Amino acid sequence: MSLIARIQRGLFGAPKDVKDPHAFHKLSLVALLAWVGLGADGLSSSAYGPEEAYRQLGEHTGLAAYLALAMAFTVFVISYGYSRIIEQFPSGGGGYLVASKLLGPRVGVISGAALLVDYVLTITISVASGADAIFSFLPASWHSYKLAFAFAGVCALTLMNLRGIKESVKAIAPVFFLFVVTHAVLLAIVIGGHFGELPRVVHEVGADTGRAVSALGVMGALGLFVRAYSLGGGTYTGIEAVSNGVAMMREPRVPTARRTMVLMATSLALTASGLLLCYLLIHARPSEGKTLNAILFERVALNWRVGGVAVGPSFVILSLVSEGALLFVAAQAGFVDGPRVMANMATDSWLPRRFSALSERLTMRNGVMLMAGAALAALMYTRGAVSKLVVMYSINVFLTFSLSNIGMTRFWIRHRKQHADWRRHLPAHLLAAALCLVILGITVFEKFAEGGWLTLLITAGVTVLSFLIRQHYDLVVRAIRRLDHELPDPADGPHAAHLYGLGGARVPLQEPEPNAPVAIVFVGGYGGLGRHALLTLQRMFPQHFRGVVFASVAVVDSDSFKGANEIEALEQRTRHSLAAYERFAAELGIWATSACAVGTEVAVEAERLAIELRARYPSALVVAGQIIFEEDTFWNRLLHNETAFLIQRRLQHRGVPMIVLPVQLNLEAARKNLPPEEGLRTLPDAAATAA
Repeated sequence: MSLIARIQRGLFGAPKDVKDPHAFHKLSLVALLAWVGLGADGLSSSAYGPEEAYRQLGEHTGLAAYLALAMAFTVFVISYGYSRIIEQFPSGGGGYLVASKLLGPRVGVISGAALLVDYVLTITISVASGADAIFSFLPASWHSYKLAFAFAGVCALTLMNLRGIKESVKAIAPVFFLFVVTHAVLLAIVIGGHFGELPRVVHEVGADTGRAVSALGVMGALGLFVRAYSLGGGTYTGIEAVSNGVAMMREPRVPTARRTMVLMATSLALTASGLLLCYLLIHARPSEGKTLNAILFERVALNWRVGGVAVGPSFVILSLVSEGALLFVAAQAGFVDGPRVMANMATDSWLPRRFSALSERLTMRNGVMLMAGAALAALMYTRGAVSKLVVMYSINVFLTFSLSNIGMTRFWIRHRKQHADWRRHLPAHLLAAALCLVILGITVFEKFAEGGWLTLLITAGVTVLSFLIRQHYDLVVRAIRRLDHELPDPADGPHAAHLYGLGGARVPLQEPEPNAPVAIVFVGGYGGLGRHALLTLQRMFPQHFRGVVFASVAVVDSDSFKGANEIEALEQRTRHSLAAYERFAAELGIWATSACAVGTEVAVEAERLAIELRARYPSALVVAGQIIFEEDTFWNRLLHNETAFLIQRRLQHRGVPMIVLPVQLNLEAARKNLPPEEGLRTLPDAAATAA
């Protein structure tokens, strides 16, 4: 291995064998690990969601008791709704898939765009909040390094996720459980210590509620409560992460995902509502440069001593470090589910297809890198200000929550005859939709001028961009269908020799002679593009090739990497297409065979396959067709991988000859629905030059 290869292996780990039948099982997550990897986002929101709600109460902190109950209730209502989503959509996809299937693809794109922006902000706010928590107990002179610390955190998480999801989750598990233990101890001591004073606490809450009503009026006090409840909506973020990540769960997936949801909901409800009660019980007040949790830990534990030894300061530091570290860990949900949403949208042609690809480590590398880059940009723009990020963050969360629950409401109404228990589920989704819409509306209204407008603008921009990408892919598909129309399958019409004017006679299916001139033609699915490549080759080199080997790579992407059965089915579909090409060549009077490889990166697997076939056929020439467009724009290069040219460059370094047969698509003709011959034309001169 070269030095660069060794460095890459050290940073990103060794490649995974996608053909290993146990590969998916080894990489999938049991409920406990899924709780760590996905639940950290929800649990960590207790570090800023309850604090934001408590701050909105101002002097009327007695209302925090009602807020604690409302928060716990809301967590369980939303979680219950997403548990039903997991049951009805066991392949995962969460809010994007629910909205797409139940409310229509266009609504699904809005939900998907909102989720993407949400997961970018998940990374940003988690890292920024983690930096705040850690710097809460550091000298003020160090605070100028907080933003650089946050940047380093994003880069470290990016590297971990490029190595693999399971490895990254295992690495952060100790931090997660340290947070759970320290905060459980805190809640037990504060709430348990005041349990004997329950009558006094109830009296104080009642008296403070009375003062709020006297000062603000009934509607004013209710408005203050609803405003605090809504602006504390960051508490519920992350609940949807499990439904988005069902595909990575250990079989049986649905029970595993439901157990994960129970763990997440219970831990979040107890922690968030418990912290609100603790703020109330110790009469916490916001302080410049310190979080309420830091104040809470210092007041409760700073003076602890065991056997004359001061253990309080160490416990406080350990707790705040675990909280800050967990907030960093919570960014994991953005790195796990963000690329997965991108992959789902890419599979449906709303985003560039490359975002559904897997790396040799079986990670969605392109999605991870894009999420990291966007998160760094958001950190730079906000300078790591959590108050601004919370507003930007919560809006999209509740947009997705609302669409998902509206979609499920429609599902239970339309399918009530197929589901006898629909009356039990429908009220929960109606209530969840109403709560989410109230929180969304108030958050947008209150915080529109403070950063909410930017979230809505970016989400709208991502949505419009998705529609433009889908429009482009639709045009390409229509243009390729024109090619299918121009070059029909001979099985559907007259004899191929007469149809294409090549004059050959049909031959039986037979493997070419090893030492004869053979063309190794890379093809994808059976269609006009592959048939066109072979016909162009025959016209350029008449009577030269004595046989053809059709080669194809079964590309394992995020959509197909869901178990050994799916990969086997993908390979079978690829071999079926190759068999159709063999029959087509036989109609042209050409001996033909085929070869197939399975992998995640087309160029890498194609290079290996070509080298193997050249060893078997020493006189072979490698050939591939490549779609090109009239204008070589950045847009076209972004949406298309130019795979044939990538393979050609790799084979040139191995001394293997290869030619690329360009096929130019006229998208304007496809847009205007012109006749097929005007929508697509070949470039034999360019192909000859390449040869």
